[in-house]
Amino acid sequence: MNFEFFALEISFEAKDSIFFAHGKSGNILRGAFGTLFQHHPAYRDFFEPSPRAPAPSGLKNLPRPFVFRAAHLDGSTLKPGERFHFQIHLFCALEPARSYFEETFAQLAVEGIGPRRGRAQLLAVDARPIVIPLDPTETAQRLRVRFLTPTELKDEGRTAPRPEFEILFARARDRVSTLRAAYGPGPLRIDFAALRARAAAVRTTRCDLVYEEIERHSSKTGQTHPLGGFTGEAEYEGELREFLPILRAAQWTGVGRQTVWGKGQIELRYS
Repeated sequence: MNFEFFALEISFEAKDSIFFAHGKSGNILRGAFGTLFQHHPAYRDFFEPSPRAPAPSGLKNLPRPFVFRAAHLDGSTLKPGERFHFQIHLFCALEPARSYFEETFAQLAVEGIGPRRGRAQLLAVDARPIVIPLDPTETAQRLRVRFLTPTELKDEGRTAPRPEFEILFARARDRVSTLRAAYGPGPLRIDFAALRARAAAVRTTRCDLVYEEIERHSSKTGQTHPLGGFTGEAEYEGELREFLPILRAAQWTGVGRQTVWGKGQIELRYS
């Protein structure tokens, strides 16, 4: 059993000065992409996806089939002639989606990127397939998770104040299973309840977090929405073998709310 997707790296050369506000690079790029793409025949498949057949429980509202990875651009001002890149992780079929991204970002580069509408030249859209095996093969007793971008985890309808392992794993499991069900060969073939019960036995031994307050303004609705969450590190101890494959996949999918903008990006270290 695998989790398969594509990692696209999109490269530009700045023609004007281009500014990316702190914490908003993914939101800026996703918003601009959506605005230009909204009249494309495939818009609904990417931004308002819905099941083409009766959906299983929990899949009435499908996740969007992509996430942006652009946090390294946060707070940067690019000068004319500088090259920059970001990634998009694409969870649906590569073709013809790749051509959609190429066409839209070529147009975006001409019309301008960021609040100052700096122009750029699209250099390349490179894609590579990623395959994450979901069957346990490694053992570990200690795990450190770095929350690289603001992360917001829900548990029973409420925002969790801390990323207890049981909650973190449940959200990663749900995310990977839902993406696999919506765009891949099907949901994870596991006992969700039993796996969560075993995850509850993993102890949180350290939690060093900072909460970041970030907001975005929707040009479509005129409303302001929070983009904040916690960043930092948490450490766990316990029998981790069966949980590692899904957490490795979650490094690519993101975990928690608003992952399409790049929230919930995690990095694992275990032994």
